[in-house]
Amino acid sequence: MRFAIFTSMGGTTWNDVLDLWRHADQPGGWDAACVTDHFMPNTPDRVGDMLESWTALAALAGLTTRMRVGTIVSGNTYRHPAVLAKMAANIDVISGGRLICGMGAGWQENEHQAYGISFYTVGERLQRLDEACQVMNMLWTQDRSTFKGRYYQLDDAPLMPKPGQKPRPELMIGGGGEKVTLKVAARWADHWNVWGGPDILARKGKILEQHCAAVNRDPKAILRSAVMVPVISEDRAQIEKAQQTLMKRMGRDEASAKDILLAGSVAQIQDKLGKLGGAGVGLVFIPTMFLGKDGRAVLDTLIEKVAPALRKA
Repeated sequence: MRFAIFTSMGGTTWNDVLDLWRHADQPGGWDAACVTDHFMPNTPDRVGDMLESWTALAALAGLTTRMRVGTIVSGNTYRHPAVLAKMAANIDVISGGRLICGMGAGWQENEHQAYGISFYTVGERLQRLDEACQVMNMLWTQDRSTFKGRYYQLDDAPLMPKPGQKPRPELMIGGGGEKVTLKVAARWADHWNVWGGPDILARKGKILEQHCAAVNRDPKAILRSAVMVPVISEDRAQIEKAQQTLMKRMGRDEASAKDILLAGSVAQIQDKLGKLGGAGVGLVFIPTMFLGKDGRAVLDTLIEKVAPALRKA
């Protein structure tokens, strides 16, 4: 199993993000790091600093050397996929072939309203994501691309230089929608990501495998990753508080929140991650926005005490 951090671009500064990523990039440290893609807080007043993800990622790609770097996940509605394919290829070159191009359908309505970006229906956003993946794949892998889709068109379009990774950058699809999102992942993804623990990933993983069978794709060709929230403590009150925070902030029910929480002693956390690996998961993301002021200490404990046993497994 590999380990990654998931860094919010909100409520932070460029220097703090850079310091954290440089710390995580040290030898023996984290395997990957990704940034969120939003323009403003998801609050009624819309007030708060929010670093732009792809421009920040370009700098981070040039200032790190070892970790894979990427987005978790980039909203497809924010940028034309041909433009994003060009941006992603450039960052893959800058990073020496370390990009994880994480893509999702887009969900945060307030920023669409604020910037005049069409929000569409859920169904159309997902259809657009499916077409966008096709557009990006064509541009990354073909000398010239022509595409006449319902939402996007290409006319003998080149993309040079090509990405550093061959045949394309690692394309990650984020989301757990079982009828459409997992179908898009089965068709296009090198990597599928969702919030969840062993129970959620086992159940949704089986559905992903069904979609893979429908398109004659080997499900083992798709890396599976989970986002989990750590609480390195055996204090039941502390764990319960974290669970309630997760339920309120993400609208999760009790069972889902318990599954997502990576709580307990080092040994208990290792046991739960072992079960996660048994569900076919090869990478776990830790979201820094839930860690509080001692976030770096939590991350160091995870990578120094929890990860070694799982990396050997």
